[in-house]
Amino acid sequence: MRALVLLSGLIAAGPAAAAPGDPLALEQAWHRCIRDAYAHQPAGQSRAGNERNALDECKDREDAYIAALMAERPRPLWARAWATIAEPMAGWLGTFWR
Repeated sequence: MRALVLLSGLIAAGPAAAAPGDPLALEQAWHRCIRDAYAHQPAGQSRAGNERNALDECKDREDAYIAALMAERPRPLWARAWATIAEPMAGWLGTFWR
């Protein structure tokens, strides 16, 4: 559900809200952050827990990378239509899962 909300928000925001930057450099920074974050996870956690924590810690870099990728491409008609439908639905459905 969180991914749907994020995806619909990114599609709705489009290139105007995208962070400027080189997608390759942003991808490398995101991967570096994940490796560093994963390396300093506390001992005794499961692998899945380590991965989730590392991804959560690097969320801002992931968002910047995805926004830069989306800014490179023109937003097609289907994406605008999907954002128009998905964004209100995600908010409405999100009220049931909170």
